[in-house]
Amino acid sequence: MADPGLASPAGAGSGRADAAPAHTRLVGCACIVASAAGFGAMPILAKLAYAEGVDLPSMLFLRFALAGVLMAVLMRLRGMRWPHGRTLLLLVAMGSLGYVGQSFCYFAALQHATAGLTALLLYLYPAIVTVLAAILTRRRLSLLRLLAVAAALLGSGLAIGGSLAGSPLGILLGVAAAMIYSIYILVGERVTPLAGAMPSSTVIMLAAAAVFGLMAFSQGAALPASPVAWAAIGGIALLSTVVAMITFFAGMARLGAADAATLSTLEPLVTVILAAVFLGEQVGGWQLAGGAIILAAVIVLARSQPATQ
Repeated sequence: MADPGLASPAGAGSGRADAAPAHTRLVGCACIVASAAGFGAMPILAKLAYAEGVDLPSMLFLRFALAGVLMAVLMRLRGMRWPHGRTLLLLVAMGSLGYVGQSFCYFAALQHATAGLTALLLYLYPAIVTVLAAILTRRRLSLLRLLAVAAALLGSGLAIGGSLAGSPLGILLGVAAAMIYSIYILVGERVTPLAGAMPSSTVIMLAAAAVFGLMAFSQGAALPASPVAWAAIGGIALLSTVVAMITFFAGMARLGAADAATLSTLEPLVTVILAAVFLGEQVGGWQLAGGAIILAAVIVLARSQPATQ
């Protein structure tokens, strides 16, 4: 879905009209790649925080609270207006229900299924988003896009690797996490343009911080107690939240929810690479093959035309 604000003005020559959508898609792809890099780095930073004694609720609270405050300051300095009315309520729901619900289902699934199966179930969301978006907008899906989504899912499974065992409850929770995240993305596609990427991200972060703050302090928060822990939390807040969320919404505005979700399957590939570089984890042949498949799907979508209505 091309951004109307970047389309060629009326009366422009045919060359300019053809170039604008292609340029818009390239910018959108670059934004999603940046977002995937930010989200993909989060597991590495989280492991560092866990090693320093920070628990999950405290980490999630600090992640969204620090990011939300930083974004609010940036909004103030730039003179940006806060969302209001129905848009504000939807953004609050995206943060307090969407992000919190997805996180709860995902981490609960880890207690009943292996990490590999849980991650693979979560990465069903590009296919779910693609199908739901086509149904809601009555958009015709090309065979090329369907193949790209299937390839991205296959590549994610190979890149994640590991054992794929789990109980029915674990599978149900993993699928629920994917469904909630899919709905979150589709709602964001409609709501974000009304408020802008930065105001939308700020409200979502602060709403999520409020819920995770209640969780953390009701059971006794385990806050960072070392420079390494604070550095890890700071990286999660800045790189894996502020940069990742803003660039995702900016990319989605130019590509649409379906293509943005498919391109974001770069996240596990980034995680695997960073884990090999910084944590010394080994990368096998199947993971390399999965990464190649994901990159092929990304290139296909980047070079394809916007979906037809």
